[in-house]
Amino acid sequence: MTAPIRVLIVDDTALVRGSFRLLVDATPGMKAVGEAANGMEAVELAASTDPDVVLMDVRMPEMNGVEATRRICAARASGRRPRVLILTTFDLDEYVYGALSAGASGFMLKDAPPGDLLNAIRVVAAGESLLAPTVTSRLIAEYTRSLPPLGPLGQAMDSLTDREREVLKLIARGRTNAEIGERLNMRPATVKTHIGHLLAKLGARDRAQLVIAAYESGLVTPAPN
Repeated sequence: MTAPIRVLIVDDTALVRGSFRLLVDATPGMKAVGEAANGMEAVELAASTDPDVVLMDVRMPEMNGVEATRRICAARASGRRPRVLILTTFDLDEYVYGALSAGASGFMLKDAPPGDLLNAIRVVAAGESLLAPTVTSRLIAEYTRSLPPLGPLGQAMDSLTDREREVLKLIARGRTNAEIGERLNMRPATVKTHIGHLLAKLGARDRAQLVIAAYESGLVTPAPN
């Protein structure tokens, strides 16, 4: 029997925490392992409960979700890192970009339908990144618009092959592996191989950070308003 997905719920509003807990516990294959009202509690509970996924609010007292995400993603519980899914009420929340940079695997709006949230938990628990092509790319573009190319990142970008650059551009535009394969006439296994090389060369944790790297390096530029 497959073990349930262990979920830690972090939000400074008790009603929100309770609602998410009821939803998670009522879903076969999932289990809420704790609730935290601020980032400090989240870090402590992530270490003690060993969740698979942390549902993380960003605007909280004592320690916000960005710093909590950074600490959780930097620590290792049972030899692995919990995955963080950011929850926010704003699709262009400046905190979300910081959380993605800190290691979050994606983000969802709090008013998303319950089915979408549950699917997001499954996706993140499986080790994937939850990147809504339009919203996430727009979010990252907004907060990297004025950033110059970074030195070390620029050097890492220089090590990419032309094919890897093509794949990275399509990832940054929100394309799935299947769409990348179709666009570049590649087999799915070949696309995965290129993505593995990109993660290694750019020192990225996951697909979300590849998108950030593409924008921060200047390889992909924000579309004009």
